[in-house]
Amino acid sequence: MPRDVLRGARLVDGTGGPERSADVVVADGRIEAVTAPGTADGDVVDLDGLVLAPGFIDPHTHYDAQLLWDAGLTPSSWHGVTTVVTGNCGFGIAPTRPKDRPTVMRVLENVEGMPLDALEQGIDWGFETFPEYLDAVEARPLRLNVAALLGHTPLRYWVMGDDATEREATDDEVAAMAALVDEGMEVGAVGVSTSRSPSHVGAYGRPVPSRAATVAELTAILEPLRARGAGYVEATWGPDFHVDEAAALARHLDRPVSWAAIMANHREPGVAVATAERVVAAGGPVFPQIACRPIVVQIQLSDPSPFATAPAFAEVLGRERADRAALYAEEGWRRRAAADLEATWGPLLERGQVAESARHAELVDGPTLGELAAASGRTALAVMADLALEEDLTTRFRVAVVNDDDDQIAELLAYPDLLLGLSDAGAHTSQLCDANYATWLLGHWWRDRGTLTLEQAVWRLTGHPAQVVGLTGRGRVEAGWHADLVAFDPDTVGTGPAQRVTDFPGGCDRLVAPSTGIVHTWVGGERTWSDGAEVAGAGSGRLLRHGR
Repeated sequence: MPRDVLRGARLVDGTGGPERSADVVVADGRIEAVTAPGTADGDVVDLDGLVLAPGFIDPHTHYDAQLLWDAGLTPSSWHGVTTVVTGNCGFGIAPTRPKDRPTVMRVLENVEGMPLDALEQGIDWGFETFPEYLDAVEARPLRLNVAALLGHTPLRYWVMGDDATEREATDDEVAAMAALVDEGMEVGAVGVSTSRSPSHVGAYGRPVPSRAATVAELTAILEPLRARGAGYVEATWGPDFHVDEAAALARHLDRPVSWAAIMANHREPGVAVATAERVVAAGGPVFPQIACRPIVVQIQLSDPSPFATAPAFAEVLGRERADRAALYAEEGWRRRAAADLEATWGPLLERGQVAESARHAELVDGPTLGELAAASGRTALAVMADLALEEDLTTRFRVAVVNDDDDQIAELLAYPDLLLGLSDAGAHTSQLCDANYATWLLGHWWRDRGTLTLEQAVWRLTGHPAQVVGLTGRGRVEAGWHADLVAFDPDTVGTGPAQRVTDFPGGCDRLVAPSTGIVHTWVGGERTWSDGAEVAGAGSGRLLRHGR
């Protein structure tokens, strides 16, 4: 590998310190030196006018399955991301016994919006245990680095079978799960993830297994993290696990806890910031997650998983897809569903729009569902259901579900312990694309609004997630550290609009978004993205066992 001298850029090193001019020397996959500008010898790469930063680290993805058929981990790799953390929210595909594979895939279909056909055709089940899964990941020619969390949901299925969704674990079962966590940490997991969220409705409309666990069970299976003094906990909060419980767990384990998520919602003014203040008061190494973009989904009523917290839609998810249309036609269900949505989400459908329709092209990006409802004397839900039924539930609707208040997001970005992420990359693939959050942060929150300085924005994308996840030698531009780097144009960095493509196994579609202004990306010193395009054949990503 040549000795490259990256010269001429504004260096922002990921520490939060001020930008400076420097030569960055890259050799053998590492940063050999950071020296005064114009003083290093080697093959010069001219970065004049660009910003050079550590590669971005995405701490909240669900690429566990996709990386088995898409070693490029797209579209994250288009946006300057060089490392992803998989297995969030308690989900994953290992450990999984052959008999449980259909159920685990249906969990991912329902709760994470992954297309079942893609999972069935794209996953090469050459593994059962978590160590075997990590070996399979390590064998892939990855474009990005991958750090893996061990999920509570597949862990429960492995130990408890079908009872995993139905009851508390026995003492012996808890001990068996703790032993598997210890094994997972031994072979290289960066931590353990779980979910307590009522919105997480899995296979056949049943709660995901981690919701059937007690907090005592969760604490017990996490003991190996405390004993090893390694790893972190990632959780989705629920009624019995929120600010105070997360702080207590972090103090007990003496390990970081990151929970999802604090959302900035128009219908709840002041709540997000009040929650952040509660986190500060509770103390402990706790890093709640936030998003910097509105969570806008394109939803089909064939898969209404974003509405799973509304009981009437949990009823839908409990049915096979072929049986769902009949339920949408029932007036009684519509009344229940309208009331459930209002109680759970407020009037979110009123602002929804038709996003894609073969039969009603005149409505695409046109009047809101609320306006259509007012004109026809129906509810917004009835309009949505009637339009969908006319097209065999293929109509797509665009709905801003949460995190729709920019002013509150700006306030949250002022709290340095809040962990930026929540891209959900690899999940909800036909409904949204937030894998572009890093370029959105730089374009919207740094350049356009000036809410963050450039140094703060880069730290949120690099040094901070590396610290929380426990990644060694990544997240900063420093001599001896890994040469995961990104060079971007400060005037144009950003993201293009979402586009629907059909490139998943089984001919399944998904939403992706292109980047703008990402000029070069290096992973382990190898250029993987150059002049705004993928470098063919690049595959220098690694499985980061223990974050290394």
